[in-house]
Amino acid sequence: MTIITDPRRFLYRDDALDPDRALRLTAEALKGCDDGELYLQYIASESFGFDDGRLKTADFNTQAGFGLRGISGETTAFAHANELSEQAIRRAAETMTLLDPAKGAKAPPPRRTNATLYTAEDPLGLIPFARKVDLCQRIDAAARARDPRVVQVTVGLSGSWSVVEIVRPDGFIAQDVRPLVRLNVSIVVEQNGRRESGFFGLGGRYLYDRLFEPESWNRAIDEALGQALVNLEAVAAPAGEMTVVCGPGWPGVLLHEAVGHGLEGDFNRKGSSAFSGRIGERVAAPGVTVVDDGSIGARRGSLTIDDEGTPTQANVLIENGILKGYMQDRLNARLMGVAPTGNGRRESFAHAPMPRMTNTFMLGGNDDPAEILSRVKNGIYAKSFGGGQVDITSGKFVFSCTEAYKIENGRLGAPIKGATLIGDGPSVLTKVAAIGNDMALDEGVGICGKGGQSVPAGVGQPTLLIDGLTVGGTAA
Repeated sequence: MTIITDPRRFLYRDDALDPDRALRLTAEALKGCDDGELYLQYIASESFGFDDGRLKTADFNTQAGFGLRGISGETTAFAHANELSEQAIRRAAETMTLLDPAKGAKAPPPRRTNATLYTAEDPLGLIPFARKVDLCQRIDAAARARDPRVVQVTVGLSGSWSVVEIVRPDGFIAQDVRPLVRLNVSIVVEQNGRRESGFFGLGGRYLYDRLFEPESWNRAIDEALGQALVNLEAVAAPAGEMTVVCGPGWPGVLLHEAVGHGLEGDFNRKGSSAFSGRIGERVAAPGVTVVDDGSIGARRGSLTIDDEGTPTQANVLIENGILKGYMQDRLNARLMGVAPTGNGRRESFAHAPMPRMTNTFMLGGNDDPAEILSRVKNGIYAKSFGGGQVDITSGKFVFSCTEAYKIENGRLGAPIKGATLIGDGPSVLTKVAAIGNDMALDEGVGICGKGGQSVPAGVGQPTLLIDGLTVGGTAA
């Protein structure tokens, strides 16, 4: 096991930069600003692509750099470089001189935390290269041995390890270490000339050893193969307005897209969200409680601190149907007169932070999932979703189902193919008619895009009964 006793050595190397100089340079560059920080980052990442029985790609990459941000009023100046040196930071500081001098009181530093979600163990060095390739080979062989209809197996294994440090002009300094691993299995099956595929992925902020446990990768095979075989039997999806039951766990991605983005602070400060100015109002059915929590250990969207140094926490966004608050970074929180919530996130040192989700999920209710299903005479059961689109202003969304079934007289019927769910986030929440007692978080594969930046994110929900959702189908 590779144990890094001092992760800061990846940020401060040789004579190019040291902690004292970083603090001094930050104070000098941001002395005329309301707020801002120097964000230092080192990232090591690797990925393996195994397809058609062979290792097709293997990649390893390291990068280090900084982002310097100054804020004056509502104006932000940002500069970055993939070089950790005093000279590079001084050049970036010239950008800060374009800001008008701050007129108000300087923003206070983030609160301190003693929490540490992750140790300094390096997940990339924990498992030798040969064992990683061997795992891909074993998965490929095992998947093909499961069923003679398997014609293609694709395995993806990836990991990254990041060290970040936030340096503020007021002397505040905070560090975080962030591991992240992922395993993807995709299987194509063929029967009577028809080909269908299935996919399953898992991962999180932990070390590779979990993925190498036989029960983990065998489950990935079983789930991907099961989905592919189900799709072999799928019939064309019906269309029209009908009752929809969404399964637990990953289907929470619908909640993430349709509702989550609309609850981020910047959209609400600018008045462009369907939820703007609605704090204290009923926005969902009774029993609907939505939380964003970046402090859950090992989860894909979790961080000890956000990318501004604010500790992550559990934020109740909607409680029993009532809108309670938004997700905030420091800038939007200050301009809206509220406290930051630990949701200031950025893709890397080359990006400025903005309000982003971490792990966003709906809490469970009291209904038995089987009883929920029994209520539906004619509808569909959505077990897994693929891609989707959402308009933040209206909340309108379109989501494709990768595994779904007809519901006929309270029982699961034939699997269906080509189903899409169409609606808008604010009204969907009001149509929730039953909330299962089986809340689950996703398997750890979510990636959230916003403003050209992608960050890892988690989702979750219990089984939900939604009345009157539009289903787009392909049945004649």
